[in-house]
Amino acid sequence: MGNILEHIYQRRSIRKYKPDPVPRETLLDLLRAAMAAPSAVNKQPWDFIVLTQPERLAALQEVLPYGKYACPAAIVVCGRLDLAHTEPDGSYWVQDCSAATENLLIAAAGLGLGTVWVGVYPIRERVEAVRQVLNIPPYAVPLNVILVGYPDEEKLPQTRFREDRVHWENW
Repeated sequence: MGNILEHIYQRRSIRKYKPDPVPRETLLDLLRAAMAAPSAVNKQPWDFIVLTQPERLAALQEVLPYGKYACPAAIVVCGRLDLAHTEPDGSYWVQDCSAATENLLIAAAGLGLGTVWVGVYPIRERVEAVRQVLNIPPYAVPLNVILVGYPDEEKLPQTRFREDRVHWENW
């Protein structure tokens, strides 16, 4: 358990990457971890777009105001509206895809990779721009873009634990 907690604490937003490519099998390991996430009624309403070609990465980063960091790979997490568990008042695709994203981020930390979560949804202009660049169908929504690579900066692990935010039995 200590090893798992260590990886959780190591997960930090990395914005400087070495140019070394991330092996395909390592990217597949990240996707396996992502797809091991829980989802409402086990619907697994996610699809992932993996980019490793510099020209594809550049085209994507062109439309991301907060994602312009040189990196060797990116994974776009998309929610499938046609697969998501939906209740009368809403859908659970955001929670499901966020759980998958967090699994991916922690797995990356455990594999010695750096990542940064670049938000796309719910900003309509960003959703449409990413949709257009990557030819995403209308039944899928890009939730985020995860930049991936070997870190070229060092950040200390941290928990960010605040006991004043913990309530026992009642607020």
